[in-house]
Amino acid sequence: MEASKSKILIAGPCVIESEEILNTVAEELCRLRSLLGIDIIFKSSFDKANRTSVDSFRGPGLEKGLSMLADIKEKYNLRILTDIHESWQAEPVAKVADIIQIPAFLCRQTDLIHAAASTGKIVNIKKAQFLSGDDMIYPYKKAEYFGARETWLTERGNSFGYNNLVVDFRNIPLMHRFAPVVIMDCTHSVQRIGSGNGKTGGDREFVPAMAMAAKAFGADGWFFEVHPDPDKALSDGPNMLRLDNLENLVRKLIS
Repeated sequence: MEASKSKILIAGPCVIESEEILNTVAEELCRLRSLLGIDIIFKSSFDKANRTSVDSFRGPGLEKGLSMLADIKEKYNLRILTDIHESWQAEPVAKVADIIQIPAFLCRQTDLIHAAASTGKIVNIKKAQFLSGDDMIYPYKKAEYFGARETWLTERGNSFGYNNLVVDFRNIPLMHRFAPVVIMDCTHSVQRIGSGNGKTGGDREFVPAMAMAAKAFGADGWFFEVHPDPDKALSDGPNMLRLDNLENLVRKLIS
């Protein structure tokens, strides 16, 4: 496996809400790429299959969502990361995405990892809220066994009681013992699961501290879900970073 030599920045809205929001975010990411000289990967989900409530917004679905992501990729020359929840999604997603993400809740699903690894794309596996950094050697080795050309692992906190998460930053160096690339998910790690009356709550004020702490512990990059107006976002608003706050934080991280 070949580790990235430069820092990795993954950013974008949690779920595809509209072409307008995708373009607004992509334009800002391109501006930061030119201004700061950092490679940025655009992230958004075509379907949020693990929402809290049946009434929650899930996204435009596979076909329309991939078409919208393909447009962003072509228009802005941004690499694309998106997640899959079922094995059959890997093949069509690989036609658009450069990195296929395995959600935290599903990181032990062997068939899902097999399908993602078999595409020849980079596979980013999020650490489950119920696993330690050491435990992630097994999902990592599954991806390796099934021929993934490169596998990243992403820390996103652990369950702490019923509606909260806590981050053990030791997981970053622990996962580095076997994985060359370890990312810090700075926005999902401040979630308060199911605490918002049928919606996931969160504390976005702590996102910068999460990012800086991960830097100190040797993370290879950062994952931020960003939105022009998180308070009006259709998914994960309370833990998403305001788009206009991203530049200042990234400057600190790469200094």
